[in-house]
Amino acid sequence: MSVELMVWDEPVPISRDQARATYLAVKRTSPVAGGEVPDVAKELPGEVTLYPGHVLVSMDLDTMDETSAQVFTVAQAHGLVCYDPQRDLVHNVAPLGVYEGMQLHTGDGMIVHDPDLGLVHDVLATLSAQNPFVALVNFGRHFLQVSPGYELEYKEGTLIRTMVPELAEVQAAFNEYATGDRSFLSRHEWT
Repeated sequence: MSVELMVWDEPVPISRDQARATYLAVKRTSPVAGGEVPDVAKELPGEVTLYPGHVLVSMDLDTMDETSAQVFTVAQAHGLVCYDPQRDLVHNVAPLGVYEGMQLHTGDGMIVHDPDLGLVHDVLATLSAQNPFVALVNFGRHFLQVSPGYELEYKEGTLIRTMVPELAEVQAAFNEYATGDRSFLSRHEWT
């Protein structure tokens, strides 16, 4: 079984719905045969199929996590959007958090370096038994993570925990953390 990612250029960040619609529309067209291969296609791992203005990357399920991380990195370096139809997530180029090198980790194996804030927001809605945690990590400094049931854990020196009642509050806390705002710490009782 193989999985796919699609990369292309967008002038502004797009939503998951827009990315999904673009992906589905492109998949209904025929691949490009012959012609000049874009530089980005030469750098992408996996099996590459060219469509007009779009590059489809297919990979084995066994290597999906490693290959996906490489595709996300190459797409970001070229300023391209990357859509993941398996997870129904879009990786935009911006806006980013304030911590250079911040990593997004999920319990289903996704790792993204310097994730855009929209991706972080959308990934949090995927918490489930199949994706048992989401973490934003600034290695050697601090992290914020959440598990189903909305238990937040924050560590900057000492690990502290709190329970949050709803997803919207988790998303707000992660956005604040990623942008350098620590307001989420004063809104909850931490142990």
